[in-house]
Amino acid sequence: MNRKLIGFIVVVAMLWGCKKFTDPAPQNNGDFDNIYTEPALAHGLLLNGYTRLPSNGWTFNDVATDDAVSNDINNNFRKMATGQWSAAFNPVDQWTNARAGIQYINLFLAESDKVLWDSKDPVLSRMFNDRMKGEAYALRAYLMSYLLQAHAGKVGGTLYGFPLVLQPETPASDFNQPRATFDACIKQIYGDLDRAEQLLPLDYVDISSTSQIPAKYAGVNVETYNRVFGKFFNQRMTGRISKAIRARVALMGASPAFATGNSTTWADAAGYAAEVLKLNNWLANLDPNGVTWYDNRSEIDALASGASPREILWRTNVGSSSDLEAANYPPTLSGQGRINPTQNLVDAFPMLNGYPITSTPQSGYNPSAPFTGRDPRLAKFIVYNGNTIGPTNKVINTTTDLASNDDGLNRKEVSTRTGYYMKKLLRQDVSRTPTVNNQKHYRPHIRYTEMFLIYAEAANEAWGPTANGGNPYSAYDIIKAIRARAGIGTTNGDAYLESVKGDKDAMRTLIRNERRLELAFEGFRFWDLRRWNAALTEPVKGLSISQGVYQQIDVEARNYQEYMRFGPVPYSEILKYNALQQNTGW
Repeated sequence: MNRKLIGFIVVVAMLWGCKKFTDPAPQNNGDFDNIYTEPALAHGLLLNGYTRLPSNGWTFNDVATDDAVSNDINNNFRKMATGQWSAAFNPVDQWTNARAGIQYINLFLAESDKVLWDSKDPVLSRMFNDRMKGEAYALRAYLMSYLLQAHAGKVGGTLYGFPLVLQPETPASDFNQPRATFDACIKQIYGDLDRAEQLLPLDYVDISSTSQIPAKYAGVNVETYNRVFGKFFNQRMTGRISKAIRARVALMGASPAFATGNSTTWADAAGYAAEVLKLNNWLANLDPNGVTWYDNRSEIDALASGASPREILWRTNVGSSSDLEAANYPPTLSGQGRINPTQNLVDAFPMLNGYPITSTPQSGYNPSAPFTGRDPRLAKFIVYNGNTIGPTNKVINTTTDLASNDDGLNRKEVSTRTGYYMKKLLRQDVSRTPTVNNQKHYRPHIRYTEMFLIYAEAANEAWGPTANGGNPYSAYDIIKAIRARAGIGTTNGDAYLESVKGDKDAMRTLIRNERRLELAFEGFRFWDLRRWNAALTEPVKGLSISQGVYQQIDVEARNYQEYMRFGPVPYSEILKYNALQQNTGW
Protein backbone atom coordinates (compact mmCIF):
# COMPACT_ATOMS: atom_id res chain seq x y z
CA MET A 1 0.00 0.00 0.00
CA ASN A 2 2.79 2.43 1.00
CA ARG A 3 4.78 1.57 -2.13
CA LYS A 4 1.79 2.34 -4.33
CA LEU A 5 1.28 5.68 -2.56
CA ILE A 6 4.97 6.62 -2.91
CA GLY A 7 4.88 5.66 -6.58
CA PHE A 8 1.80 7.79 -7.16
CA ILE A 9 3.42 10.81 -5.47
CA VAL A 10 6.55 10.43 -7.62
CA VAL A 11 4.50 10.37 -10.83
CA VAL A 12 2.50 13.46 -9.76
CA ALA A 13 5.75 15.29 -8.94
CA MET A 14 7.21 14.44 -12.35
CA LEU A 15 4.10 15.66 -14.14
CA TRP A 16 3.94 18.82 -12.02
CA GLY A 17 7.44 19.73 -13.07
CA CYS A 18 6.77 19.06 -16.74
CA LYS A 19 5.01 22.32 -17.69
CA LYS A 20 4.90 21.42 -21.39
CA PHE A 21 2.94 18.30 -20.47
CA THR A 22 0.43 19.88 -18.11
CA ASP A 23 -0.03 23.46 -19.36
CA PRO A 24 -2.00 24.35 -22.46
CA ALA A 25 -0.07 25.95 -25.28
CA PRO A 26 -0.18 29.77 -25.05
CA GLN A 27 -2.04 30.04 -28.33
CA ASN A 28 -4.91 27.96 -26.85
CA ASN A 29 -5.53 30.51 -24.12
CA GLY A 30 -7.55 33.44 -25.44
CA ASP A 31 -6.88 36.81 -23.84
CA PHE A 32 -9.82 39.14 -23.31
CA ASP A 33 -7.96 41.89 -25.16
CA ASN A 34 -8.22 39.77 -28.29
CA ILE A 35 -11.82 40.97 -28.73
CA TYR A 36 -10.54 44.34 -29.97
CA THR A 37 -8.84 42.85 -33.02
CA GLU A 38 -10.90 39.68 -33.44
CA PRO A 39 -14.49 40.94 -33.83
CA ALA A 40 -15.93 37.43 -33.83
CA LEU A 41 -14.98 37.19 -30.14
CA ALA A 42 -16.74 40.47 -29.33
CA HIS A 43 -19.71 39.32 -31.37
CA GLY A 44 -19.92 36.27 -29.12
CA LEU A 45 -20.71 38.49 -26.14
CA LEU A 46 -23.71 39.89 -28.02
CA LEU A 47 -24.88 36.48 -29.21
CA ASN A 48 -24.96 35.29 -25.61
CA GLY A 49 -27.87 37.66 -25.11
CA TYR A 50 -29.78 36.02 -27.95
CA THR A 51 -29.23 32.54 -26.52
CA ARG A 52 -30.84 33.68 -23.25
CA LEU A 53 -34.08 35.06 -24.69
CA PRO A 54 -36.85 33.73 -22.39
CA SER A 55 -39.10 33.29 -25.44
CA ASN A 56 -36.73 30.90 -27.22
CA GLY A 57 -38.82 27.93 -26.10
CA TRP A 58 -42.25 27.00 -24.75
CA THR A 59 -42.67 27.03 -20.97
CA PHE A 60 -46.37 26.04 -20.68
CA ASN A 61 -46.77 27.99 -17.48
CA ASP A 62 -50.48 27.81 -18.44
CA VAL A 63 -50.40 24.69 -16.23
CA ALA A 64 -50.18 27.09 -13.28
CA THR A 65 -53.41 28.86 -14.32
CA ASP A 66 -57.08 28.05 -14.83
CA ASP A 67 -56.41 27.17 -18.49
CA ALA A 68 -54.54 23.86 -18.15
CA VAL A 69 -53.20 21.07 -15.96
CA SER A 70 -50.50 18.49 -16.62
CA ASN A 71 -50.66 14.73 -16.26
CA ASP A 72 -46.98 14.77 -15.29
CA ILE A 73 -46.74 14.59 -11.50
CA ASN A 74 -43.23 16.05 -11.70
CA ASN A 75 -44.28 19.13 -13.68
CA ASN A 76 -42.92 22.17 -11.82
CA PHE A 77 -45.85 24.39 -12.76
CA ARG A 78 -48.23 21.77 -11.37
CA LYS A 79 -46.27 21.81 -8.12
CA MET A 80 -46.27 25.60 -8.14
CA ALA A 81 -50.03 25.90 -8.63
CA THR A 82 -50.85 23.41 -5.89
CA GLY A 83 -48.97 25.08 -3.06
CA GLN A 84 -45.23 24.63 -3.51
CA TRP A 85 -44.36 28.05 -4.95
CA SER A 86 -41.78 29.77 -2.78
CA ALA A 87 -38.77 32.07 -2.99
CA ALA A 88 -36.63 28.92 -3.01
CA PHE A 89 -38.75 27.10 -5.62
CA ASN A 90 -39.80 29.38 -8.45
CA PRO A 91 -40.43 27.85 -11.90
CA VAL A 92 -41.09 31.32 -13.38
CA ASP A 93 -37.80 32.74 -12.13
CA GLN A 94 -35.93 35.06 -14.50
CA TRP A 95 -33.39 36.43 -12.03
CA THR A 96 -30.46 34.18 -12.93
CA ASN A 97 -30.97 33.92 -16.68
CA ALA A 98 -31.87 37.54 -17.37
CA ARG A 99 -29.19 39.04 -15.14
CA ALA A 100 -26.54 36.79 -16.69
CA GLY A 101 -27.64 37.91 -20.14
CA ILE A 102 -27.58 41.55 -19.04
CA GLN A 103 -24.04 41.10 -17.73
CA TYR A 104 -22.87 39.92 -21.17
CA ILE A 105 -24.70 42.79 -22.85
CA ASN A 106 -23.19 45.32 -20.42
CA LEU A 107 -19.76 43.92 -21.16
CA PHE A 108 -20.39 44.20 -24.88
CA LEU A 109 -21.60 47.80 -24.62
CA ALA A 110 -18.59 48.78 -22.52
CA GLU A 111 -16.11 47.44 -25.09
CA SER A 112 -17.85 47.69 -28.46
CA ASP A 113 -16.49 51.13 -29.37
CA LYS A 114 -12.93 49.80 -29.00
CA VAL A 115 -13.45 46.83 -31.34
CA LEU A 116 -12.02 47.01 -34.86
CA TRP A 117 -15.08 45.63 -36.61
CA ASP A 118 -13.46 46.02 -40.02
CA SER A 119 -9.72 46.53 -40.34
CA LYS A 120 -9.82 48.00 -43.84
CA ASP A 121 -12.77 50.40 -43.79
CA PRO A 122 -13.41 52.68 -40.77
CA VAL A 123 -16.88 53.64 -42.04
CA LEU A 124 -17.87 49.99 -42.33
CA SER A 125 -16.46 49.40 -38.86
CA ARG A 126 -18.64 52.21 -37.47
CA MET A 127 -21.72 50.81 -39.19
CA PHE A 128 -21.19 47.37 -37.68
CA ASN A 129 -20.63 48.97 -34.30
CA ASP A 130 -23.83 51.01 -34.57
CA ARG A 131 -25.92 48.02 -35.52
CA MET A 132 -24.63 45.70 -32.85
CA LYS A 133 -24.88 48.33 -30.12
CA GLY A 134 -28.48 48.87 -31.20
CA GLU A 135 -29.09 45.14 -30.92
CA ALA A 136 -27.48 45.15 -27.49
CA TYR A 137 -29.73 47.91 -26.16
CA ALA A 138 -32.83 46.14 -27.47
CA LEU A 139 -31.69 42.82 -26.01
CA ARG A 140 -31.05 44.41 -22.63
CA ALA A 141 -34.50 45.97 -22.67
CA TYR A 142 -36.10 42.65 -23.59
CA LEU A 143 -34.31 40.77 -20.81
CA MET A 144 -35.16 43.53 -18.33
CA SER A 145 -38.83 43.34 -19.29
CA TYR A 146 -38.97 39.66 -18.32
CA LEU A 147 -37.01 40.37 -15.14
CA LEU A 148 -39.50 43.10 -14.22
CA GLN A 149 -42.52 40.94 -15.00
CA ALA A 150 -41.28 38.04 -12.89
CA HIS A 151 -39.82 39.87 -9.90
CA ALA A 152 -41.47 43.27 -9.50
CA GLY A 153 -43.38 43.60 -6.26
CA LYS A 154 -44.29 45.75 -3.32
CA VAL A 155 -42.28 46.40 -0.19
CA GLY A 156 -43.95 48.63 2.36
CA GLY A 157 -46.37 49.95 -0.24
CA THR A 158 -43.66 50.89 -2.76
CA LEU A 159 -43.43 49.00 -6.04
CA TYR A 160 -39.90 47.81 -6.77
CA GLY A 161 -38.22 46.14 -9.72
CA PHE A 162 -34.66 44.83 -9.81
CA PRO A 163 -31.16 46.25 -9.21
CA LEU A 164 -30.31 48.48 -12.16
CA VAL A 165 -26.86 47.31 -13.14
CA LEU A 166 -25.75 49.03 -16.35
CA GLN A 167 -22.00 48.41 -16.22
CA PRO A 168 -20.22 45.05 -16.41
CA GLU A 169 -19.56 43.57 -13.02
CA THR A 170 -16.11 42.31 -12.02
CA PRO A 171 -14.90 40.33 -9.01
CA ALA A 172 -14.19 43.70 -7.38
CA SER A 173 -17.73 45.02 -7.90
CA ASP A 174 -20.12 45.68 -5.05
CA PHE A 175 -22.80 43.06 -5.69
CA ASN A 176 -24.85 44.16 -2.68
CA GLN A 177 -27.11 46.53 -4.61
CA PRO A 178 -30.68 47.52 -3.70
CA ARG A 179 -33.60 47.11 -6.07
CA ALA A 180 -34.61 50.14 -8.09
CA THR A 181 -38.22 51.27 -8.13
CA PHE A 182 -40.56 49.86 -10.76
CA ASP A 183 -40.74 53.33 -12.31
CA ALA A 184 -36.95 53.58 -12.62
CA CYS A 185 -36.77 50.11 -14.19
CA ILE A 186 -39.48 50.76 -16.76
CA LYS A 187 -37.91 54.10 -17.67
CA GLN A 188 -34.58 52.35 -18.20
CA ILE A 189 -36.29 49.86 -20.52
CA TYR A 190 -37.88 52.68 -22.51
CA GLY A 191 -34.52 54.46 -22.67
CA ASP A 192 -32.74 51.38 -24.00
CA LEU A 193 -35.41 50.94 -26.64
CA ASP A 194 -35.06 54.58 -27.68
CA ARG A 195 -31.31 54.09 -28.11
CA ALA A 196 -31.88 50.88 -30.04
CA GLU A 197 -34.24 52.60 -32.48
CA GLN A 198 -31.71 55.36 -33.11
CA LEU A 199 -29.11 52.80 -34.18
CA LEU A 200 -31.14 50.08 -35.89
CA PRO A 201 -33.00 49.97 -39.20
CA LEU A 202 -36.74 49.41 -39.07
CA ASP A 203 -36.15 46.06 -40.82
CA TYR A 204 -33.22 44.29 -42.43
CA VAL A 205 -33.73 44.52 -46.18
CA ASP A 206 -31.42 44.56 -49.17
CA ILE A 207 -31.67 48.00 -50.70
CA SER A 208 -31.14 48.72 -54.41
CA SER A 209 -30.38 52.43 -54.46
CA THR A 210 -28.15 54.87 -52.56
CA SER A 211 -31.24 57.03 -52.03
CA GLN A 212 -32.37 54.46 -49.46
CA ILE A 213 -29.24 54.88 -47.37
CA PRO A 214 -29.68 57.01 -44.19
CA ALA A 215 -27.98 60.40 -44.25
CA LYS A 216 -25.62 59.44 -41.43
CA TYR A 217 -24.04 56.89 -43.79
CA ALA A 218 -23.87 59.17 -46.82
CA GLY A 219 -21.17 58.13 -49.26
CA VAL A 220 -21.56 54.42 -48.55
CA ASN A 221 -22.40 52.26 -51.54
CA VAL A 222 -25.34 49.85 -51.75
CA GLU A 223 -23.23 46.72 -51.39
CA THR A 224 -21.56 48.02 -48.23
CA TYR A 225 -24.86 49.04 -46.68
CA ASN A 226 -26.42 45.65 -47.39
CA ARG A 227 -23.41 43.93 -45.89
CA VAL A 228 -24.31 45.50 -42.53
CA PHE A 229 -28.07 46.07 -42.67
CA GLY A 230 -29.24 43.61 -45.32
CA LYS A 231 -31.71 40.75 -45.11
CA PHE A 232 -29.03 38.31 -43.96
CA PHE A 233 -29.61 39.64 -40.43
CA ASN A 234 -33.37 39.03 -40.31
CA GLN A 235 -34.68 37.85 -36.91
CA ARG A 236 -32.10 39.91 -35.07
CA MET A 237 -33.19 43.00 -33.17
CA THR A 238 -34.65 45.81 -35.30
CA GLY A 239 -36.45 49.10 -34.85
CA ARG A 240 -39.77 47.36 -35.49
CA ILE A 241 -39.11 44.74 -32.82
CA SER A 242 -38.05 47.48 -30.38
CA LYS A 243 -41.37 49.27 -30.92
CA ALA A 244 -43.28 46.04 -30.23
CA ILE A 245 -41.33 45.39 -27.03
CA ARG A 246 -42.18 48.93 -25.89
CA ALA A 247 -45.89 48.29 -26.49
CA ARG A 248 -45.78 45.07 -24.48
CA VAL A 249 -43.92 46.70 -21.59
CA ALA A 250 -46.30 49.66 -21.58
CA LEU A 251 -49.30 47.31 -21.34
CA MET A 252 -47.77 45.84 -18.19
CA GLY A 253 -46.99 49.27 -16.78
CA ALA A 254 -50.51 50.61 -17.36
CA SER A 255 -52.25 47.55 -15.88
CA PRO A 256 -53.97 47.68 -12.48
CA ALA A 257 -51.28 45.75 -10.60
CA PHE A 258 -48.54 48.18 -11.65
CA ALA A 259 -50.27 51.45 -12.54
CA THR A 260 -49.60 53.16 -9.20
CA GLY A 261 -45.88 52.43 -9.47
CA ASN A 262 -45.07 54.27 -12.71
CA SER A 263 -46.24 57.00 -15.04
CA THR A 264 -47.21 54.81 -18.02
CA THR A 265 -50.84 55.35 -19.03
CA TRP A 266 -53.30 53.33 -21.05
CA ALA A 267 -53.05 55.99 -23.75
CA ASP A 268 -49.29 55.45 -23.85
CA ALA A 269 -49.74 51.70 -24.30
CA ALA A 270 -52.35 52.21 -27.02
CA GLY A 271 -50.11 54.73 -28.76
CA TYR A 272 -47.09 52.43 -28.75
CA ALA A 273 -49.12 49.53 -30.14
CA ALA A 274 -50.60 51.87 -32.76
CA GLU A 275 -47.07 52.73 -33.96
CA VAL A 276 -46.43 49.05 -34.65
CA LEU A 277 -49.79 48.46 -36.32
CA LYS A 278 -49.51 51.57 -38.47
CA LEU A 279 -46.22 50.27 -39.87
CA ASN A 280 -48.06 47.08 -40.82
CA ASN A 281 -51.05 48.85 -42.40
CA TRP A 282 -53.42 48.09 -39.53
CA LEU A 283 -56.31 45.70 -40.25
CA ALA A 284 -55.53 45.60 -43.97
CA ASN A 285 -52.72 43.26 -43.03
CA LEU A 286 -54.48 41.15 -40.39
CA ASP A 287 -53.46 37.66 -41.48
CA PRO A 288 -56.62 35.69 -42.39
CA ASN A 289 -54.73 32.49 -41.50
CA GLY A 290 -53.19 33.87 -38.33
CA VAL A 291 -55.33 31.75 -36.01
CA THR A 292 -53.49 28.58 -37.09
CA TRP A 293 -50.03 30.10 -37.63
CA TYR A 294 -48.44 26.98 -36.06
CA ASP A 295 -50.04 24.55 -38.55
CA ASN A 296 -49.98 26.55 -41.79
CA ARG A 297 -47.83 23.83 -43.27
CA SER A 298 -47.12 25.04 -46.79
CA GLU A 299 -46.32 28.50 -45.44
CA ILE A 300 -43.92 27.17 -42.80
CA ASP A 301 -42.24 24.70 -45.13
CA ALA A 302 -41.67 27.41 -47.76
CA LEU A 303 -40.17 29.98 -45.37
CA ALA A 304 -36.98 31.43 -46.78
CA SER A 305 -34.07 31.99 -44.42
CA GLY A 306 -34.96 34.81 -42.03
CA ALA A 307 -38.41 35.43 -43.54
CA SER A 308 -41.52 35.60 -41.38
CA PRO A 309 -45.12 34.68 -42.12
CA ARG A 310 -47.63 37.51 -42.26
CA GLU A 311 -48.84 36.85 -38.71
CA ILE A 312 -45.37 36.89 -37.17
CA LEU A 313 -43.42 40.02 -36.24
CA TRP A 314 -40.40 38.19 -34.78
CA ARG A 315 -39.68 34.49 -34.44
CA THR A 316 -37.09 31.88 -33.52
CA ASN A 317 -35.24 29.84 -36.11
CA VAL A 318 -37.14 27.09 -37.91
CA GLY A 319 -36.22 23.58 -36.80
CA SER A 320 -37.43 20.13 -37.75
CA SER A 321 -38.75 17.99 -34.90
CA SER A 322 -41.74 16.15 -33.47
CA ASP A 323 -41.04 16.87 -29.80
CA LEU A 324 -44.18 18.92 -29.18
CA GLU A 325 -46.34 16.24 -30.72
CA ALA A 326 -44.57 13.48 -28.77
CA ALA A 327 -45.28 15.34 -25.56
CA ASN A 328 -48.87 16.34 -26.30
CA TYR A 329 -50.53 13.95 -28.76
CA PRO A 330 -53.07 11.63 -27.08
CA PRO A 331 -51.63 8.25 -26.09
CA THR A 332 -53.25 6.35 -29.00
CA LEU A 333 -51.09 8.50 -31.30
CA SER A 334 -48.00 7.59 -29.26
CA GLY A 335 -48.06 10.84 -27.35
CA GLN A 336 -47.85 11.58 -23.64
CA GLY A 337 -50.86 13.91 -23.51
CA ARG A 338 -49.01 16.26 -21.18
CA ILE A 339 -50.98 19.52 -21.44
CA ASN A 340 -54.66 19.09 -20.62
CA PRO A 341 -56.90 22.12 -21.29
CA THR A 342 -59.50 22.75 -18.63
CA GLN A 343 -63.27 23.00 -18.73
CA ASN A 344 -62.74 26.58 -17.59
CA LEU A 345 -60.97 27.38 -20.85
CA VAL A 346 -63.42 25.39 -22.97
CA ASP A 347 -66.30 27.37 -21.45
CA ALA A 348 -64.55 30.61 -22.46
CA PHE A 349 -65.05 29.85 -26.15
CA PRO A 350 -68.30 31.48 -27.29
CA MET A 351 -70.89 30.06 -29.62
CA LEU A 352 -70.55 30.45 -33.37
CA ASN A 353 -73.08 33.28 -33.22
CA GLY A 354 -70.74 35.19 -30.90
CA TYR A 355 -72.68 34.89 -27.65
CA PRO A 356 -71.01 33.48 -24.52
CA ILE A 357 -72.42 30.08 -23.59
CA THR A 358 -73.82 31.69 -20.41
CA SER A 359 -75.98 34.07 -22.47
CA THR A 360 -79.21 32.16 -22.79
CA PRO A 361 -81.38 31.87 -24.74
CA GLN A 362 -79.46 33.95 -27.31
CA SER A 363 -76.44 31.66 -27.42
CA GLY A 364 -78.37 28.46 -28.12
CA TYR A 365 -75.88 26.49 -26.03
CA ASN A 366 -76.94 22.91 -25.23
CA PRO A 367 -75.15 21.26 -22.28
CA SER A 368 -76.06 17.86 -23.72
CA ALA A 369 -74.24 18.70 -26.96
CA PRO A 370 -71.62 21.10 -25.61
CA PHE A 371 -69.36 21.17 -28.68
CA THR A 372 -72.05 21.81 -31.26
CA GLY A 373 -72.25 25.28 -32.79
CA ARG A 374 -69.19 26.58 -30.99
CA ASP A 375 -66.42 29.05 -31.87
CA PRO A 376 -64.34 27.35 -34.64
CA ARG A 377 -61.18 28.03 -32.63
CA LEU A 378 -62.30 25.45 -30.06
CA ALA A 379 -61.89 22.58 -32.54
CA LYS A 380 -58.57 24.01 -33.73
CA PHE A 381 -57.05 24.51 -30.28
CA ILE A 382 -58.47 21.69 -28.16
CA VAL A 383 -59.12 17.98 -28.67
CA TYR A 384 -62.51 17.21 -27.14
CA ASN A 385 -64.48 13.98 -27.34
CA GLY A 386 -65.21 13.25 -31.00
CA ASN A 387 -62.70 15.81 -32.32
CA THR A 388 -59.89 14.72 -34.64
CA ILE A 389 -56.12 15.08 -34.52
CA GLY A 390 -53.02 13.88 -36.35
CA PRO A 391 -52.12 12.98 -39.93
CA THR A 392 -54.98 10.47 -40.24
CA ASN A 393 -57.56 12.73 -38.57
CA LYS A 394 -58.01 10.17 -35.84
CA VAL A 395 -61.24 10.59 -33.86
CA ILE A 396 -60.42 10.82 -30.17
CA ASN A 397 -62.65 9.17 -27.56
CA THR A 398 -62.24 10.71 -24.10
CA THR A 399 -65.17 8.91 -22.48
CA THR A 400 -64.85 6.47 -19.61
CA ASP A 401 -66.96 3.85 -21.40
CA LEU A 402 -64.19 1.59 -22.75
CA ALA A 403 -61.60 -0.03 -20.52
CA SER A 404 -59.25 -0.44 -23.49
CA ASN A 405 -59.38 3.25 -24.48
CA ASP A 406 -56.10 4.87 -23.39
CA ASP A 407 -57.36 8.31 -24.47
CA GLY A 408 -60.17 8.15 -21.91
CA LEU A 409 -60.32 10.31 -18.82
CA ASN A 410 -57.73 9.24 -16.22
CA ARG A 411 -57.27 5.89 -17.97
CA LYS A 412 -53.49 5.77 -17.42
CA GLU A 413 -50.63 8.06 -16.46
CA VAL A 414 -50.45 9.65 -19.94
CA SER A 415 -54.21 10.05 -20.34
CA THR A 416 -56.07 13.33 -19.93
CA ARG A 417 -57.03 14.48 -16.45
CA THR A 418 -59.64 16.94 -17.74
CA GLY A 419 -61.27 15.16 -20.68
CA TYR A 420 -59.32 17.33 -23.14
CA TYR A 421 -55.97 17.34 -24.95
CA MET A 422 -54.07 20.32 -26.37
CA LYS A 423 -54.21 20.62 -30.15
CA LYS A 424 -52.90 24.13 -30.68
CA LEU A 425 -49.17 24.47 -31.52
CA LEU A 426 -49.11 20.92 -32.94
CA ARG A 427 -48.57 20.21 -36.62
CA GLN A 428 -51.26 17.82 -37.73
CA ASP A 429 -49.01 16.16 -40.32
CA VAL A 430 -46.57 14.88 -37.70
CA SER A 431 -46.67 11.13 -37.19
CA ARG A 432 -45.30 9.39 -34.13
CA THR A 433 -46.33 5.87 -35.09
CA PRO A 434 -45.45 3.49 -36.68
CA THR A 435 -42.52 5.71 -37.66
CA VAL A 436 -41.52 9.20 -36.55
CA ASN A 437 -42.18 11.94 -39.09
CA ASN A 438 -40.48 15.20 -38.10
CA GLN A 439 -41.77 18.52 -39.46
CA LYS A 440 -40.70 22.15 -39.34
CA HIS A 441 -41.66 24.28 -36.34
CA TYR A 442 -40.82 27.70 -34.96
CA ARG A 443 -41.87 29.75 -31.97
CA PRO A 444 -43.00 33.35 -32.26
CA HIS A 445 -41.34 35.89 -30.00
CA ILE A 446 -44.05 38.40 -30.97
CA ARG A 447 -47.20 37.96 -33.07
CA TYR A 448 -49.13 40.78 -34.72
CA THR A 449 -52.30 39.46 -33.09
CA GLU A 450 -50.72 40.24 -29.73
CA MET A 451 -50.14 43.82 -30.91
CA PHE A 452 -53.80 44.12 -31.98
CA LEU A 453 -54.93 42.82 -28.59
CA ILE A 454 -52.61 45.22 -26.74
CA TYR A 455 -54.08 48.09 -28.71
CA ALA A 456 -57.67 46.96 -28.12
CA GLU A 457 -57.19 46.55 -24.37
CA ALA A 458 -55.37 49.83 -23.91
CA ALA A 459 -57.64 51.82 -26.26
CA ASN A 460 -60.76 50.63 -24.45
CA GLU A 461 -59.30 51.68 -21.10
CA ALA A 462 -58.04 55.01 -22.43
CA TRP A 463 -60.91 56.16 -24.64
CA GLY A 464 -63.73 53.63 -24.37
CA PRO A 465 -64.91 50.95 -26.81
CA THR A 466 -65.65 53.04 -29.88
CA ALA A 467 -63.31 56.07 -29.64
CA ASN A 468 -59.98 55.81 -31.41
CA GLY A 469 -57.72 58.46 -29.86
CA GLY A 470 -56.90 59.82 -33.30
CA ASN A 471 -56.03 56.41 -34.75
CA PRO A 472 -57.89 54.80 -37.65
CA TYR A 473 -59.51 52.13 -35.46
CA SER A 474 -61.14 51.73 -32.06
CA ALA A 475 -61.03 48.79 -29.64
CA TYR A 476 -64.41 47.74 -31.00
CA ASP A 477 -63.09 47.73 -34.59
CA ILE A 478 -60.12 45.54 -33.67
CA ILE A 479 -62.13 42.99 -31.70
CA LYS A 480 -64.77 42.80 -34.42
CA ALA A 481 -62.06 42.00 -36.99
CA ILE A 482 -60.38 39.38 -34.81
CA ARG A 483 -63.68 37.64 -34.09
CA ALA A 484 -64.67 37.77 -37.75
CA ARG A 485 -61.35 36.18 -38.70
CA ALA A 486 -62.13 33.37 -36.26
CA GLY A 487 -65.52 32.87 -37.93
CA ILE A 488 -67.61 34.26 -35.06
CA GLY A 489 -70.81 36.23 -35.55
CA THR A 490 -70.52 36.30 -39.32
CA THR A 491 -74.18 35.45 -39.91
CA ASN A 492 -75.75 37.87 -37.43
CA GLY A 493 -73.44 40.89 -37.55
CA ASP A 494 -71.87 39.72 -34.28
CA ALA A 495 -74.93 40.77 -32.32
CA TYR A 496 -73.26 40.14 -28.96
CA LEU A 497 -70.39 42.49 -29.75
CA GLU A 498 -72.89 45.11 -30.91
CA SER A 499 -74.75 44.74 -27.62
CA VAL A 500 -71.68 45.55 -25.49
CA LYS A 501 -69.90 48.17 -27.60
CA GLY A 502 -71.39 50.99 -25.54
CA ASP A 503 -70.27 49.49 -22.22
CA LYS A 504 -66.59 49.89 -21.31
CA ASP A 505 -66.71 47.27 -18.55
CA ALA A 506 -68.45 44.68 -20.73
CA MET A 507 -65.99 45.41 -23.54
CA ARG A 508 -63.10 44.93 -21.12
CA THR A 509 -64.42 41.47 -20.24
CA LEU A 510 -64.78 40.58 -23.91
CA ILE A 511 -61.30 41.86 -24.84
CA ARG A 512 -59.71 39.92 -22.01
CA ASN A 513 -61.55 36.79 -23.11
CA GLU A 514 -60.44 37.22 -26.72
CA ARG A 515 -56.87 37.60 -25.49
CA ARG A 516 -57.27 34.41 -23.44
CA LEU A 517 -58.42 32.46 -26.50
CA GLU A 518 -56.14 33.89 -29.18
CA LEU A 519 -52.99 33.57 -27.06
CA ALA A 520 -53.91 30.29 -25.31
CA PHE A 521 -50.96 28.05 -24.38
CA GLU A 522 -48.45 30.73 -25.45
CA GLY A 523 -47.45 31.75 -21.92
CA PHE A 524 -49.57 34.88 -21.40
CA ARG A 525 -52.37 33.80 -19.08
CA PHE A 526 -50.23 33.41 -15.93
CA TRP A 527 -49.02 37.00 -16.17
CA ASP A 528 -52.29 38.47 -17.45
CA LEU A 529 -54.22 37.29 -14.40
CA ARG A 530 -51.68 39.00 -12.17
CA ARG A 531 -51.43 42.31 -13.97
CA TRP A 532 -55.26 42.51 -14.07
CA ASN A 533 -55.53 41.78 -10.33
CA ALA A 534 -57.89 38.98 -11.38
CA ALA A 535 -58.82 35.89 -9.35
CA LEU A 536 -55.95 33.41 -9.03
CA THR A 537 -57.69 30.57 -7.20
CA GLU A 538 -60.52 29.58 -9.53
CA PRO A 539 -60.85 25.79 -9.13
CA VAL A 540 -59.86 23.85 -12.24
CA LYS A 541 -62.66 21.80 -13.80
CA GLY A 542 -62.80 18.93 -16.27
CA LEU A 543 -65.45 16.91 -18.10
CA SER A 544 -66.38 13.28 -17.54
CA ILE A 545 -68.47 11.59 -20.23
CA SER A 546 -70.11 8.24 -19.54
CA GLN A 547 -72.97 6.62 -21.46
CA GLY A 548 -73.68 9.92 -23.18
CA VAL A 549 -73.96 11.85 -19.91
CA TYR A 550 -71.75 14.94 -19.53
CA GLN A 551 -70.64 15.73 -15.98
CA GLN A 552 -68.27 18.51 -14.91
CA ILE A 553 -65.70 17.37 -12.37
CA ASP A 554 -63.21 18.99 -10.01
CA VAL A 555 -59.66 18.36 -11.18
CA GLU A 556 -57.24 20.53 -9.23
CA ALA A 557 -57.36 23.35 -6.71
CA ARG A 558 -55.30 26.48 -7.22
CA ASN A 559 -53.37 27.29 -4.03
CA TYR A 560 -52.23 30.90 -4.30
CA GLN A 561 -52.10 33.53 -1.59
CA GLU A 562 -52.98 37.16 -2.29
CA TYR A 563 -49.34 38.27 -2.14
CA MET A 564 -48.56 35.87 -5.00
CA ARG A 565 -49.75 38.45 -7.51
CA PHE A 566 -46.07 39.33 -7.54
CA GLY A 567 -43.24 36.83 -7.78
CA PRO A 568 -40.39 36.58 -5.27
CA VAL A 569 -36.77 37.61 -5.35
CA PRO A 570 -34.75 34.36 -5.13
CA TYR A 571 -34.23 33.31 -1.53
CA SER A 572 -30.54 32.63 -2.19
CA GLU A 573 -30.07 36.27 -3.24
CA ILE A 574 -31.82 37.57 -0.14
CA LEU A 575 -29.47 35.48 1.99
CA LYS A 576 -26.38 36.82 0.23
CA TYR A 577 -27.20 40.53 -0.04
CA ASN A 578 -28.75 42.53 2.78
CA ALA A 579 -29.45 45.50 0.48
CA LEU A 580 -32.06 43.41 -1.35
CA GLN A 581 -35.57 43.56 0.05
CA GLN A 582 -37.96 40.68 -0.49
CA ASN A 583 -41.44 41.32 -1.86
CA THR A 584 -44.14 41.41 0.79
CA GLY A 585 -45.37 37.96 1.83
CA TRP A 586 -42.45 35.95 0.48
